[in-house]
Amino acid sequence: MRAVRLSVTTAIATAAALAAVTGCTEKGSSAGGDRVVNVTATDDKCEVSKKEFPAGHVELAIENKGSKVTEVYILFPDDRIVTERENIGPGTKQTVTAEVKAGDYTIACKPGMKGDGIRQTVKATGKGTVAKRDPRLDKAVAAYREYVQEQADETLPPAETFTKAVKDGDLEAAKKAYAPSRIGWERTEPVAESFGDDIDPKVDLREDGLKGDQKWTGWHRLEKALWQDKKIGAEEKALADQLITDLKEWQNRVGKAEITPTSMANGAKELLDEVATGKVTGEEERYSHTDLVDFKANVEGAQKAYDLLKPVAKENEPALVTELDKQFAALDTLLDKYRADGAKTDQYDFISYDKVGEGDRKELSDGVNALAEPLSKLAAAVVTK
Repeated sequence: MRAVRLSVTTAIATAAALAAVTGCTEKGSSAGGDRVVNVTATDDKCEVSKKEFPAGHVELAIENKGSKVTEVYILFPDDRIVTERENIGPGTKQTVTAEVKAGDYTIACKPGMKGDGIRQTVKATGKGTVAKRDPRLDKAVAAYREYVQEQADETLPPAETFTKAVKDGDLEAAKKAYAPSRIGWERTEPVAESFGDDIDPKVDLREDGLKGDQKWTGWHRLEKALWQDKKIGAEEKALADQLITDLKEWQNRVGKAEITPTSMANGAKELLDEVATGKVTGEEERYSHTDLVDFKANVEGAQKAYDLLKPVAKENEPALVTELDKQFAALDTLLDKYRADGAKTDQYDFISYDKVGEGDRKELSDGVNALAEPLSKLAAAVVTK
């Protein structure tokens, strides 16, 4: 969940590690060009080099000159997300490639990864369409749209099993059903997040991400009740019904999400950021310690997007594809070490994450970072001519 996933101190340490391993300090595209927008983020400013650019592929060359880890977004006027890049550490640079149609947008920087951000209104100019796309990429988008719909459809039955156990007051059955109910969501979370605050905060918010008098609902509210409070009361049973209502909204809307080849590629990177800032740290599933299940699902979702884009990326950047294949395989092998009792029959049968020591967590973090670096280049690879 993209709200507040970690403390600022942890975020700075994580982002510094990402910068060191992933090359986030590489020079941005400061040479300019009609399609390059230089974004300079500080703790109290979000400066852009131009307010207008041609519709099509736009490149954000981001530099964080502040003291806090930041996020940068391109948003539709209604706050739906076009693309985002999280965990941009102080003193580092990142480049993000996105596809935009003609129209008005907002570029937002979020120092400390909190709040609505510091915003600049920008405009993509043109006739309302983007540049002609490789037909293989249109097929990739269509296949990915089908995949995310399947994941939403397939999430409802295990979610209903979970919520039924909650409503029955069966604590142990609810605990058992909790992690499996989240797999489809974790595989496709960037698509759900693209709807802005309409769905994601309702179902996947952690307590430290609450704003003002916002009511805490969703999986993690129930997670706390099951593992920490060890009780199921009337409120929890009502929240179980609300979770299904919200997941059905996601199911009904996911097929209408804005999806482009670059949003698929950037979404794959976002899933790795989810792992780096939530799962590896143990903060996502802080009560249930089922982080490795989420970890596996995040990586699977990232690989699905990559596999669909791979034919074009391989033609444009063969060395990048070779590295991505290597790092995906290495991370899968690493995850296999943490299966419960060496289990191979259930790919989600992992040990409790509180049993994973600091040294092993560091190894997992290194594996994630080794994949995140080349994955951050995938969006640019699929638009290279």
